[in-house]
Amino acid sequence: MLNSRVIALSLLTAVAFATPAQAGILDKVQVKVGVSAVIPDESANTSVIGGDVDISDEYVPSLAIEYFFTENISAELLCCAAQHDVSAVQTALGTVDLGQITHFPPTVTLKYRWTNLGKIEPYVGAGVNYTHFFNEKLPAGGPITSISYDDSFGGALQAGADFRLNEHWALNVDVRKIWINTDVTIFAGPTRLDADVDINPWVTTVAVGYRF
Repeated sequence: MLNSRVIALSLLTAVAFATPAQAGILDKVQVKVGVSAVIPDESANTSVIGGDVDISDEYVPSLAIEYFFTENISAELLCCAAQHDVSAVQTALGTVDLGQITHFPPTVTLKYRWTNLGKIEPYVGAGVNYTHFFNEKLPAGGPITSISYDDSFGGALQAGADFRLNEHWALNVDVRKIWINTDVTIFAGPTRLDADVDINPWVTTVAVGYRF
């Protein structure tokens, strides 16, 4: 259900932007719709039971909107949402299923691209990320009775390239490293467990772009 909603939002946005652009702000905009692999580079410190954390890799639809200040300098917003399976591992209790969590990590980067290489336009970027966690789902019948995740601010780096097909259309490949840290509060009945969790995903994207 979540992925279908994100796909619908991405397609509606792309269709809206794909109408003929009037002279003005849209002349400096590129929209990219694609698929992103969200691959956590996770670690955790957990009170009472110790151990580490395991967070699943996910593949999700994504949408990026880029605004060009010049031909070489731009700012880009990447949006996607991913639902992950989470487990506490190597704890005093063994592996503990922590259910599922959805995170929405919009990331803004300032980019520099090289435009003197023909149809290939490589770029690098750096910026900031804000991550909101929601839709916690606890495993049925497990010891965990509640769990909550604090939102996160962190840095982001990226590198990638646009392969221009013509004046408007392009294929895009992009890799980002995003630093996400969250304080997690877990209750197993009356027992409270606190965890400091680094998610720090690699986000690899393949997309189709349209520049006005």
